[in-house]
Amino acid sequence: MTEPDPLLDTPTAQTAAAPRSATPKTAAAVQYVAFEPTRMRRVVIIVLLLFVGLELAQWAFYTVGSFLFLILLAWLLAIAMEPAIMFFARRGMRRGLATGLVMLVLVVAVLGVMAVFGQLFLTQLSGLVTSLPMSVGTVVDWLNRTFHLAIDPNTIVQQLNLTSSSITGMASTLAGGFLGVLGSLLTAVFDVLTILVFAFYLAADGPRLRRTIGSWLPPDPQRVFVTVWDIALDKTGGFVISKVVLAGLSALAHTGFFWLVNVPYWLPMGLFAGITSQFIPTIGTYIGILVPVLFTVFTQPITAIWIVAFATVYQQIENYLFMPRVSRMTMDVHPAIALASVFIGAAFFGPIGAIIGIPLAAAVLAVVNTYGQRYELVPELSTIEKGEKPGTELPPVDKTADDNE
Repeated sequence: MTEPDPLLDTPTAQTAAAPRSATPKTAAAVQYVAFEPTRMRRVVIIVLLLFVGLELAQWAFYTVGSFLFLILLAWLLAIAMEPAIMFFARRGMRRGLATGLVMLVLVVAVLGVMAVFGQLFLTQLSGLVTSLPMSVGTVVDWLNRTFHLAIDPNTIVQQLNLTSSSITGMASTLAGGFLGVLGSLLTAVFDVLTILVFAFYLAADGPRLRRTIGSWLPPDPQRVFVTVWDIALDKTGGFVISKVVLAGLSALAHTGFFWLVNVPYWLPMGLFAGITSQFIPTIGTYIGILVPVLFTVFTQPITAIWIVAFATVYQQIENYLFMPRVSRMTMDVHPAIALASVFIGAAFFGPIGAIIGIPLAAAVLAVVNTYGQRYELVPELSTIEKGEKPGTELPPVDKTADDNE
C-alpha cells in the first residue's frame, strides 16, 4: 500500500489537484448593516425638513423675487447718488435734505427729457416697429439677389414673430403717446415709485443703517463690514456714474449725427447706440451701430458708410478724451468678466439685469482685490509672456567629477 505524500495534504496542494470544474466550498461571509431606530428617525426628519425648507425658499424667491430685484435697483441708485449727496453734506447740508435735493434734480431732469423727446421717441419707435417686416423683406431680397438664394421672406417674418397682428398691437400701444403708455403701464409706475422711495431711504439713512447692521456683529466682522460698504460706495457708485455719463455723451453724439445725416428713426437709434456701447462691453459698440447701418445700407449706402466712419472716430475720442477723465475714480473690469456678467444678469433679470450685471461684478471684484492675497510669481510664470518655455533647461553637468573618475 502506497503511503500518502505529505505535500499533497496541504490546502494549497489540494486546491491545485482539484478538478477545474469543482466549485469552491467556502464563500465570503455576508455582512448586514443595521440602523439604530432613533438615529434613523432623526435622519429622516432632518431630510424632510431640508426638503420643506428648500421648497419654501423657492416659493419665497418666486413670490418676492421681483420686489428683491427692485430693492437691488434702489441700492444701485442710492450708491450712484452718494457722491452728489456727500458734496452737499460736506458743505453743511443735512443728509436727508441733500438726498431729497439730488433725487429731485434727477427726477426733474428725467421728466424734462421725456417731456421734450417722449412723444417723438414713441412715435419714431412705433414707426420702427411697424417697418420691421418691410426691413426684413428688403434684407432677404438683397441676399437672394446677391448670393442667388431662395429664402422666403414670409417664413423669416413668422419665425421672428413679426406678423401683422403682433406688429399692430405693439404699434398701437406705442402710438398712444407718453401719457397713454403711463396709463396702461401702472405696474411700471408703481415699480419706479418703489425704487425711488427705497433709494431715498437707503441713501438718506445710510449711516444709520450701517450702524444698525454693525451692532449685530462682533468687533472684527464690523471692520470687515465697514470696509466692504465703503468699497461698494466708492467703486460701484463711481462705476455706475461713469457709465451713465459716458452713455449719455455717446447717445447725445450719435443721436445728433443720425439726425444730421437723416437716418430713419434717428432718436431711438441714437439712444440704442449710446446705451449698448457702454453697458454691453466689447461688442456693444458694434451692436449699437449695426442696427442703424442695416436700416440704411440697402437704401442709402453712403449714409451707412458715414455711420461707420463717425462711430470709429467717436470711439477714439471717447477712449482718449472722455473715458480717462470720467473713469478716473473708478475701477477697471476685465472685458471677459464684464461680458460674462452681462450674460448672467440678462439670464436672471432680463435686459435690466444686463445693465446692472457689470456694477455688481465691479463690487465683487473690488472686495476680492481688497481681501484677496496674492503671491510673487515663480520664474516659470514670470517669463511665460516672453515666449520662453518654462522647465526646459537642464542642470549643468559637472565635468570635473567625470575627469577625476
